[in-house]
Amino acid sequence: MMQIVMRAHGWAAVRAPGFLAAAVVAAAASFLSEHYQAPVMLFALLLGMAMNFLATEGPCKTGIECTSRAVLRLGVALLGMRITFAQMAALGWQPVVLVLLSVVVTICVAMLVARAMGFQTLFGLLTGGATAICGASAALALSAALPAHPGKEKATLFTVIGVSALSTLAMVLYPMVVRALHLSPAQAGVFLGGTIHDVAQVVGAGYGMSQETGDTATVVKLLRVAMLLPVIAFAALVTRLRGAHDGGKRPPLLPWFAVGFVLLAALNSTGWMPAWLQSAANGLSRWCLVIAISALGMKTQLKELSTVGIKPIVLMLGETIFLAVLVVLLLRWGL
Repeated sequence: MMQIVMRAHGWAAVRAPGFLAAAVVAAAASFLSEHYQAPVMLFALLLGMAMNFLATEGPCKTGIECTSRAVLRLGVALLGMRITFAQMAALGWQPVVLVLLSVVVTICVAMLVARAMGFQTLFGLLTGGATAICGASAALALSAALPAHPGKEKATLFTVIGVSALSTLAMVLYPMVVRALHLSPAQAGVFLGGTIHDVAQVVGAGYGMSQETGDTATVVKLLRVAMLLPVIAFAALVTRLRGAHDGGKRPPLLPWFAVGFVLLAALNSTGWMPAWLQSAANGLSRWCLVIAISALGMKTQLKELSTVGIKPIVLMLGETIFLAVLVVLLLRWGL
């Protein structure tokens, strides 16, 4: 027993400096986000990249590596506490079908277009999933499930930066689109919740218009978050078929964090979870994701992102516009 305790202490001691460094960056990013009303993920990335010297050598390196993987997976699993099956049922079948179609079609189109533009198909899955599901959180979750390759971290960071910037832009522009299209409050909520990438920006745009629009937009957005599980399962299946895994073994069909996601969603749906525990789990999930993206930023140099060129930007912008047009068409068709 004493030997196990000593090993655990040694394991934690080696990783603590890197974790604490990422946590400090995350705290600074949260402070700036609250005071300047900008995406916290974007601040975490930029501040992390400014501290990338910590990940090259020294006592923080091991902890930063661990934080970018393990803490990320924990944060994704805790996202399951945001949704309940009752929330989905309350909207009726039309928004569920709309979300299902928009997510699947957007990801499929993104993969095809990415391949046509000369990227790997999996890059299209990463950017399309981030656009169609829940922004930076989806990008991080999909990255954790996809096979390891040399450009994976750079692709993930670029996707997080792009989707965060586009989500903020959409929060400002989409309410004007809603007014121009003369959508009802309920339709406006479906449009905003079905198109804006990140949850925070959906809430800001929806409640900025009306209470009904905000309520509808939030629930529709949570439906998109629920789509994270099948898309992670698909990414994990691709990884399994390719036999790609850090340790050389085939990964499980469903990663543990995906299983945790669905179990927590099911538990949250029972109604037994007190409000304070839900709030604490959501807060912990947010902190895990921000700390993990800070660690990812530390592992990347800014000059590496400057080499991506214009094509990935065009791809993500095209995915965002495609999703918005698709949702409007589905609304016009009665979904």
